[in-house]
Amino acid sequence: MTERPDLSTLPSYKAPKRSLFSARKLALMASVVAGLGAATYGLSPTHNPADLFTTPAHAQVNNEVKKVQQPVGFADIVERVKPSVISVKVNIREKVAKDDSGNNEDSPFQPGSPMERFFRRFGGPDGLPPGLRGGPRGGGVVTGQGSGFFISADGFAVTNNHVVDGADKVEVTTDDGKTYSAKVIGTDPRTDLALIKVEGGSNFQFAKLSDTKPRIGDWVLAVGNPFGLGGTVTAGIVSASGRDIGNGPYDDFIQIDAPVNKGNSGGPAFDVSGEVMGVNTAIYSPSGGSVGIAFSIPAQTVKSVVAQLKDKGSVSRGWIGVQIQPVTSDIADSLGMKKAEGALVAEPQANGPAAKAGIESGDVITAVNGEPVKDARELARTIGGLAPGNAVKLNVLHKGQDKTVNLTLGQLPNSLEAKADTDNNSDKGNSSRGTDVPKLGLTVAPANSVAGAGKEGVVVTEVDPKSAAAERGFKEGDVILEVAGKSVGTAGEVRDAITAARNDSKNSVLMRVKSGGSSRFVAVPLAKG
Repeated sequence: MTERPDLSTLPSYKAPKRSLFSARKLALMASVVAGLGAATYGLSPTHNPADLFTTPAHAQVNNEVKKVQQPVGFADIVERVKPSVISVKVNIREKVAKDDSGNNEDSPFQPGSPMERFFRRFGGPDGLPPGLRGGPRGGGVVTGQGSGFFISADGFAVTNNHVVDGADKVEVTTDDGKTYSAKVIGTDPRTDLALIKVEGGSNFQFAKLSDTKPRIGDWVLAVGNPFGLGGTVTAGIVSASGRDIGNGPYDDFIQIDAPVNKGNSGGPAFDVSGEVMGVNTAIYSPSGGSVGIAFSIPAQTVKSVVAQLKDKGSVSRGWIGVQIQPVTSDIADSLGMKKAEGALVAEPQANGPAAKAGIESGDVITAVNGEPVKDARELARTIGGLAPGNAVKLNVLHKGQDKTVNLTLGQLPNSLEAKADTDNNSDKGNSSRGTDVPKLGLTVAPANSVAGAGKEGVVVTEVDPKSAAAERGFKEGDVILEVAGKSVGTAGEVRDAITAARNDSKNSVLMRVKSGGSSRFVAVPLAKG
């Protein structure tokens, strides 16, 4: 084997010093230094690692970073608006009645609605409003917490109705930690808004309600008192607008994805101008915590409601006295309409303004004072936004013909009386089986032949579970009053009306159905052949 020459014996050779870095380490460190913008920096073994941050290279990094545009933050906005936000604490004497299932009977929301389910979920076992913390049970005093914000320097503030409803004592804590007593000026359960007056001050910082409708994608800041942690700020965007969550005819919520939790109720949602775009009132949450879907009452609604609450302590709304429902594509086809727009009158209330003006079941209200009505909810909001006593002009589609109806608005009753339906509570199973209606999947019998069914229409005695009628919600005991605009009292009249609709090349037939004390229109597809 050949020996390697000893190069150290050569006169021109100098033995290299042992390097502190392997080739791999050197490559790694070089890449790191190059990433710092210091390609000329020497890696001398005499340098302490801390020297990397005290060299000209670090100064160069600082200068380069300063040239980069910084992310936009919300600190300046928050600093300006946060003092207007308050934490609201209430004491409520526990007197909540419960039904047989353990549910509370005095939820302020419509039974079965998302708001009512929200109320149940976040109220806990006592059924208290969202944000309430609980307390002694069995006739004691429980405390709850929510949020709110000043709208004037002299102490008027907005919060949710469900935060202060039934409260015996209301206290607010401002952003600087001071506590004041407050009294409730007025509430509006239909929009879940309340106006309170904070006592003991006259120079409170207050927020302005926005005049601008937010756009989807706009930034939004939620400030409030989640879980009792006052002065909490979260950020997100406007996710949607005009949301209907099934709480009632005045639903018109802004949906935001800023995290909102228990205790945020009644707090403001600010835009980047520092103005209030909405009042946070509910969240959607399968788990009970924030999942990024919250609902805010629009500023325009807040302005209208608060003005009335301040003036007279309550809200008066216009009323025409009709049960209405949406115009679906099937219903539009049945009525010969080109577009599924407007509000279908299911039933005018006896002696109401609409009935007195000649509006009938089956009419479609298409415009109010010349402004088109998109759907049933829009009609309810439009009429509700007008003062009682105002004269209005309605455009109505009546049996295929356009007509104009003038009427004077009544005042929406605080609680609409449920229509008595004692007849329908009787046993309908004593009747004969009835007569089949071909291709609809229904068996019907004259109402006057069925105990407790009344005198008008035909009673549904059986529904084929696989039929189109079953898909449209028909059930045993429903009473069909009209088919294709014609009153019916026998199975034969039902068949004749269906045959006429088919001969007119209709794809579906419109029926007026009474169920549970109220009536509605149902478009049932017609089988071919």
